[in-house]
Amino acid sequence: MTRTVPLDQDILMLTDTDGTEIPVPVRRSGRARRMLLRVDPARGGPELVLPAGARIEAAESFATRNIGWLRARLAHLPARTAFVHGAVVPILGRDHVIRHRPDQRGGVWRVEDPDGSVELHVSGADEHLGRRVTDYLRSEARRIVAPRAKLHASALDRRIGRVTVRDTATRWGSCSSRGDLSFSWRLILAPEDVLDYVVAHEAAHLVEMNHSERFWALVERLMPDYRRPRAWLKRHGSRLHAYG
Repeated sequence: MTRTVPLDQDILMLTDTDGTEIPVPVRRSGRARRMLLRVDPARGGPELVLPAGARIEAAESFATRNIGWLRARLAHLPARTAFVHGAVVPILGRDHVIRHRPDQRGGVWRVEDPDGSVELHVSGADEHLGRRVTDYLRSEARRIVAPRAKLHASALDRRIGRVTVRDTATRWGSCSSRGDLSFSWRLILAPEDVLDYVVAHEAAHLVEMNHSERFWALVERLMPDYRRPRAWLKRHGSRLHAYG
């Protein structure tokens, strides 16, 4: 019999039939119209979203009824890959092996071996390694995304505002009404055509702020083979959130 421990400090503790405890963070939302139990790949765990007036008892009952679904989703989450010495990180679809070089200076740099393998060398203290790799990847994403966004916008006879790179959990990119574009830095971990598809997608929103047939015609104009990288992102996108 599955049991629950009442809400305490916004955490609902579920206990499965085998005794495994699953802590579920709870978030109340004024915009939520119903209870929603979900698994967020970016956070690597579950979340229970409740309408502002939802009762604790109802939240417990809802979570208990769905613990089987939750257990199955958690089991299929990609294994996390920390940015540590020896870890393999894909950059634009090419594997890079992280090598800690505490005896060196220079931040982070790429080293390509004669056999074609690529290493990402990281200087400094061990406790700063993960942050330095993350900063490097964000910088690389910004360096690559910005000129491509301008190129796609120019092809549509549009000008863009600011281009920012963030660690977004639910969107790979966005376009504001002012023409500002924002992208997830984690796109640098995807194959190059996947990154390019997302940039083309957001550039098309400079003309059509919707997902109408006219919008998709613009995306196809910018990237005729967009359906393939779009399918890759739907199938493998959650894996990108498992790094770092």
